[in-house]
Amino acid sequence: MDSDPVSGQTGSAAPAAGDALDPRRWKALALLGIAFLMIILDGTIVLTAVPSMTQDLGLSTSGVQWVIIAYALTFGGLMLFGGRMADLLGRRRVFMAGLALFVAASLLCGLAWSGGVLVGARALQGMAAAILAPSALAIVMTTFPEGPERNTALGVWGGLGGIGATAGLLVGGSVTTGLGWEWIFFINVPVGLVALALSPALLRESSDRRRPRAFDPGGAVTITGALTLLVYAVVKAPSIGWTNVRTIGLFFAAVALVALFVLIEARSAAPLVPLRIFRSRTVVGGNMAIFAVGMAVDGALFILTLYAQQVLGYSAVQFGLMTAVLTGMSIVGALGGQSLVTRIGLRPVMLTGMLLVGGGCLLLTQISAKGSYVNDLLAAMLVFGPGLGAAFVAAQIAALTGVLEQESGLASGLVDTAFNIGAALGIAIVSTVAVSRSQEVFARTGASASTGPALTEGFRAAFAVTALFVVTGLVAALVLPRRRAQREVVPGAAAAVPGTGRAEA
Repeated sequence: MDSDPVSGQTGSAAPAAGDALDPRRWKALALLGIAFLMIILDGTIVLTAVPSMTQDLGLSTSGVQWVIIAYALTFGGLMLFGGRMADLLGRRRVFMAGLALFVAASLLCGLAWSGGVLVGARALQGMAAAILAPSALAIVMTTFPEGPERNTALGVWGGLGGIGATAGLLVGGSVTTGLGWEWIFFINVPVGLVALALSPALLRESSDRRRPRAFDPGGAVTITGALTLLVYAVVKAPSIGWTNVRTIGLFFAAVALVALFVLIEARSAAPLVPLRIFRSRTVVGGNMAIFAVGMAVDGALFILTLYAQQVLGYSAVQFGLMTAVLTGMSIVGALGGQSLVTRIGLRPVMLTGMLLVGGGCLLLTQISAKGSYVNDLLAAMLVFGPGLGAAFVAAQIAALTGVLEQESGLASGLVDTAFNIGAALGIAIVSTVAVSRSQEVFARTGASASTGPALTEGFRAAFAVTALFVVTGLVAALVLPRRRAQREVVPGAAAAVPGTGRAEA
């Protein structure tokens, strides 16, 4: 019996020497990847459908914002709870429950007959995604033992993330134009039902059977409340002001709930998040890097979309087609990054990836009001894309290294939470910077803040800020151990190699 280097518990850390790898593992990865792609797409696909939704349902400007905010709040707030639930109740069982709820919520979104129904359905969809995302990643961890095969699987996972992050605009624009906004939700239904039907045949059940099924309601309520308040404050800050009393109050309330959460977890017999997990430099560094990637990548992509449509005059479909090179290069970076992690280690791959992301952001600071795709965007995409893929995969591998099977859902929830909080914060900050800078140009020159030159000045400043976000990722990379990706042992605990643990057919 080995001691868990993260939780301090004892138990089987890896499959026995004679255990065979699951022959269904690559089919299982394909199934899980489809579910993951649906989640990522649904975060951005609605952006192009906002005008149609507003017209058909009579939504106000503030009302239509809640179509996006409702999804972000429940998704960001419940992922830690969703990941822990997967560990305790069974990862396949929780994955299937989340998938079924996601299908039902998507159907309700498409059938929504009023703005209020759509917002409520989107909140339900975010809740389902918060259950689905960490349980899917946890199944990947328990299906592929730590090492080259898991790195390859996470490289594929990162490639899918790159596709989802950049393809939402293309898919959303095409579907909305051709079929109507309802179909951006309806397309999830047949795909989800097929995935649900195949899950029992392709996915193994696994759970932490050494630990009693005891939930930590105090921890769940406080951390969910803290994350929800934090996401809400970040999303609303650009419109109501970062120094607004309500914004400051929300941030203070979130911090107070986090402090209470830490106190509860330190005293709980069955904590939602065992605090020992943060003793691992690799886990902490990986989650810091994932947070930085979320800030830089989503912040840059958000501003890039605005520049292409508001300044260059491209339609959502045209811009989606133009981002194909970014999608392709991110896949190259993800697959190449996972291979290099195995050969040379986490730190150099993450440093290189973050430097490429930063370089792409700096190239985007040179955009012009009378620019073009070839002259202003192409070179930046060729640099930014592989950096996105490599940095994301290296950070994800780091955040999941040294975590035993019984903590895989929790670790997956931490990764997803770090990325989504980073993304929300990045978008909020760059939005504020872009608007403030455009207004400064307006005040200085008298030109309208909505004209091309003023908007471009604001977008340049926002891209410069995304380059600064990369510094956090570089610091996180330096936190990682110098040696190659491997198990990390908390002082006082015996070495343990994470793997597939106990599983049921």
